[in-house]
Amino acid sequence: MLDTFLVPEKTVVKAKGDGPAVEVRGASSRVFLLTLSIEDVVEQESLDVGIFGSMDGNAWPSKPLETFPQKFYRGQHPMLLDLSQTPDIKFVRAHWEVNRWGRGDGVPKFEFSVSIKEVPPDVLKEATAEARSLA
Repeated sequence: MLDTFLVPEKTVVKAKGDGPAVEVRGASSRVFLLTLSIEDVVEQESLDVGIFGSMDGNAWPSKPLETFPQKFYRGQHPMLLDLSQTPDIKFVRAHWEVNRWGRGDGVPKFEFSVSIKEVPPDVLKEATAEARSLA
């Protein structure tokens, strides 16, 4: 059961960057809960985080699989990543961009993390059945 970080806890960034490649090949459900947790931020700045997939962990496309909506404040922001229709994706990683505007120091600063947790197949099956019954 995959339960790790795409961006480690308490990561402080002042420029764009990439997290480490995380192997998802062995996941049984191929559906993951991603959580962007912003712990610290200064005013007048933004954080953009995209999730990219790779077949080999070396070549990364220019287009993300998913992106979190642009963020400006502290908080936790969950998102599902469904790779069930893309079996060729064996690795994922996070890429972030930061921006700062206004007065003062023009260097942005965010402290954040991105966790990835596999959604167990039984939970996924139960949630899908419940969603269908409500439709």
